[in-house]
Amino acid sequence: MTRTLTTSLLGLCLLLLTALGASAQGVLEFTQTMHDFGNVAEGSMATHEFKFKNTGNQPVVIANVQASCGCTTPDWTKTPVMPGKTGFIRAAYNSAGRPGQFNKTVTVTSNAATPTMVLTIKGAVVDKAEMAKSYTAAQIAKSPKLTLDRKLHDFGKMESGQQLTAKFTVKNTGKSDLQLGSITSNCYCVSLRNQPKALKPGESATIELQYAQRQIGQMADVVTLHSNDITGPDATITLKANVVQNLSQQSMLKEGAAAVPFK
Repeated sequence: MTRTLTTSLLGLCLLLLTALGASAQGVLEFTQTMHDFGNVAEGSMATHEFKFKNTGNQPVVIANVQASCGCTTPDWTKTPVMPGKTGFIRAAYNSAGRPGQFNKTVTVTSNAATPTMVLTIKGAVVDKAEMAKSYTAAQIAKSPKLTLDRKLHDFGKMESGQQLTAKFTVKNTGKSDLQLGSITSNCYCVSLRNQPKALKPGESATIELQYAQRQIGQMADVVTLHSNDITGPDATITLKANVVQNLSQQSMLKEGAAAVPFK
């Protein structure tokens, strides 16, 4: 009788411990799991921040956030989210060169009670010039405004395929946060090395354009900086260079049958 009672009590304790262990978990509670941007001007970076709260009784650690395509860049709270505290998942969609409807997801993996959650962003990318026709004067007045310290950089003489970098200062002289999107150019020889995060009104940042032109001759490539500035067309920068085949070869003049360095 005593042995049976003891066995029963041990079994009950194990069940209670198992139940308590199962209930000791973090819980991610999102305010929303889908966001519709509506119309997005082509070239801008459509960014939305999903907020959540840990309503469980254990810390939540987000292990990874995976976007469904390379056009969407995720960011998230990297530190453990304690019970009762909040965090975020940020999804940024690059609309440059992607006109039309979009519907993308980001998958959140964590140690929460529900280990995998899917968030969705959607919208329609439309031509920026066409979209500008629908803006009110009040919207334009509240817009961020991208201002550059200069719009031209001349690299001078450079070797074909050589990678050179030009630095520019971008300032937000508007009334709301400025978000830079991607860049486009009339060649595949320009890349943006350091894209700053959102600039608040009055803030400045340095951007670096890496130039690697392979064509020979006097070159002038126009680079467009896409942003959420709706006050006018996207800002442009012109990169110029005299591209030669090989900088190590000296210019030569012929004297008779012999070639001598140019003086």
